[in-house]
Amino acid sequence: MSDTSGTWRGVAAEDNDHIPEAVSLLLRTRSRRLLGDLLRPHRAAIGLLTGVIVVSSSAGLALPYLVKTGIDDGIVPMADGQGPGTLLAIVAAIVGAALLQALTRQAFLQLSGRIGQDILLELRRRVFRHFQKLSLSFHEGYTSGRVIARLTSDVEAIDELLDSGFDGLVTAVLTLVGTAGMLLVLDVHLGLVALVPIPVLLLFTRWFRRESSAAYRRTRETVALVIVHFVESMTGMRAVQAFRREPRNQEIFERLNADYRDANTRGAHLVAVFMPGIKLIGNVTVGLVLLYGGWLALQGTVTVGVLAAFLLYLRQFYEPMQEISQFYNTLQSAGAALEKLSGVLEEAPGVPEPARPRQPDRVRGALRFDAVEFAYKEGLPVLARTNLDVPAGQTLAVVGPTGAGKTTLAKLISRFYDPIAGRVLLDGVDLRDLDEDTLRRHVVMVTQENFLFSGTVADNIRFGRPDAPEEAVEEAARAIGAHDFIAAMPDGYRTQVGKRGGRMSAGQRQLVAFARAFLADPAVLILDEATSSLDVPSERMVQRALRTILADRTALIIAHRLSTVEIADRVLVVESGRIVEDGPPDRLVADAGRFARLHRAWIDSVA
Repeated sequence: MSDTSGTWRGVAAEDNDHIPEAVSLLLRTRSRRLLGDLLRPHRAAIGLLTGVIVVSSSAGLALPYLVKTGIDDGIVPMADGQGPGTLLAIVAAIVGAALLQALTRQAFLQLSGRIGQDILLELRRRVFRHFQKLSLSFHEGYTSGRVIARLTSDVEAIDELLDSGFDGLVTAVLTLVGTAGMLLVLDVHLGLVALVPIPVLLLFTRWFRRESSAAYRRTRETVALVIVHFVESMTGMRAVQAFRREPRNQEIFERLNADYRDANTRGAHLVAVFMPGIKLIGNVTVGLVLLYGGWLALQGTVTVGVLAAFLLYLRQFYEPMQEISQFYNTLQSAGAALEKLSGVLEEAPGVPEPARPRQPDRVRGALRFDAVEFAYKEGLPVLARTNLDVPAGQTLAVVGPTGAGKTTLAKLISRFYDPIAGRVLLDGVDLRDLDEDTLRRHVVMVTQENFLFSGTVADNIRFGRPDAPEEAVEEAARAIGAHDFIAAMPDGYRTQVGKRGGRMSAGQRQLVAFARAFLADPAVLILDEATSSLDVPSERMVQRALRTILADRTALIIAHRLSTVEIADRVLVVESGRIVEDGPPDRLVADAGRFARLHRAWIDSVA
């Protein structure tokens, strides 16, 4: 386990508080582009939604005016002896407006909820699909904790925005504009008095927006750090406990968790200042209007109904300001999340798909390296102008010291990376021009990691061929010698393997991984240290199976244990990114070169 300093640097790269304004503008533009793209298919529904909320807000705005009319045209005339007909009609209108507001509100919530969930469904689909398309180099540098944060906390932040933020914003804006207009229509002088605090309100809101922007962006960053550290610690629990790392990990988590708490506390503090401040301004305004309006009423300039309507409208005017503050908090959190998601979605794969993919009718498995050069990002060259021809059906073993470039050869053949110079060809076709489905169908790699997914043993064997029948699954298991131990498990092939195959031994997991590859039936099979987890009996059993299964199939075997090389037709010895020996294993042993020394050392180690 690392001290997570590298992780901190990785996540800190997403810190937008201290980046140049031009970059910040680019991020905002990128976020708006993603949001617009997600909203575009729902334009008609959004238009309908806008109409519904306009009707609902209009009904709400009509209520104080109807109260004013009821007082002035209903109650006051009744005091002069007139009948209650006018008042009853106005009461009926109030009830109708209230029902209309309730019905349109219900329709708005149902429609907006459906649109929001459809948008989130598409967003999660895009993110998951894009993560799978991104090349191995991206995933090797992007921690699993950050991946989880993108699909959980970031999507949840956008969910909160779509669920309640849009509703609050649209309603508040329409209410503010409509209320301000109604105040001026009812009485210009009293309306101007009611709007006097607006400049103070705007300055106060501007301060809150600036401060909360930084606070809520910091909240998104700190929660990502907490998730990253938690996921890394839980994933590497075996190493944590083996090296008694728990106290140090707890110390790091306490610090990250405290930072997250402080970030949330800062946001809560800003809300605690802003919302009561808005309420204070609103209450002072009500007092001013009541004082001035009461004097005007005594002078006979305004009616009691107008004054009552003003007080009701002022309540409607200032309450949305608090909703806007809540919306802005949600917007800041969702905006930071949207920036991260848009950044991931605009990340170009390091291994792009061909513009005009080629789909050969038949893949034989002939491989060729044509002056290939390769270096990992910001690293020293790993392969230096490598030329290599592997005929179809040949089993090629690659040996050499650690870091010589053996696994890099395998990754280039699998097109997890592209060479920086030269070409890698399959049956004469540059891998960069080959259809991706064709490549993945005919080139399969088995590594020493032997990763098993949650599910049954059979599910893991048919991973590359989900539609394979049970007979084919069992046949593949028998071919590599896994059938006996699988049949002895509690539920046989339907036994749940547990997290990452934790219910199996390392050797058993490797045999299942072999069966998975054999069932896929590729033209090219790459074994990258694939027998390193097997004990001697299991390894010999697999070697016997390989002799049969690798017949008429191109195979690349990378191994430190030279017992695996015995089945090879040809051996390459690689050192410092160069092929230093090439030939049949018997001849290389007889030549007394590098491979002969490796072979002699291996013989001595098992003697």
